[in-house]
Amino acid sequence: MAEVQDSIGALSAHVREEIDQWVAKFPEGKQRSAVIAALHAVQHENNGYLTPELMDAVAAYLDLAPIQVYEIATFYSMFETRPCGRHHVSVCTNISCMLRGADDIVAHVEGKLGIRTGESTPDGRIFLKREEECLAACVGAPMMMVDHVYHENLTPEKVDEILDALE
Repeated sequence: MAEVQDSIGALSAHVREEIDQWVAKFPEGKQRSAVIAALHAVQHENNGYLTPELMDAVAAYLDLAPIQVYEIATFYSMFETRPCGRHHVSVCTNISCMLRGADDIVAHVEGKLGIRTGESTPDGRIFLKREEECLAACVGAPMMMVDHVYHENLTPEKVDEILDALE
């Protein structure tokens, strides 16, 4: 039991409070439904990525098997399990975006930042996530998401403005 308490201690009081708010939204015994929100809160507080220790702490706090947390953390593209840049940039490359120039946008972003998808800038400012299958904004193609904010109808000039504004 002490080991579980030690693991839970890796979570800040703020994160535990946020997890509790999410758990309360679901029926009793369905705390697994709060895993995505819990991981999001933990990742946000840990410079944008999850560690095994933090994932184990979420599992312990929610009284789940660690694998139930690891499955979610490694399945969804919104979670990172290694250090990465402060700002997360995702360019949609699904069919609608591709047909409207997403490949050119990806090439432009890579050239501007001097990195490839899946890499961070040397200063740790920007992480260019691996290509996204779909970000569900087809009407505004081509589009990208920066720190969970959508930017649509992109041009190279518009991309430059967005990226240059990131601190």
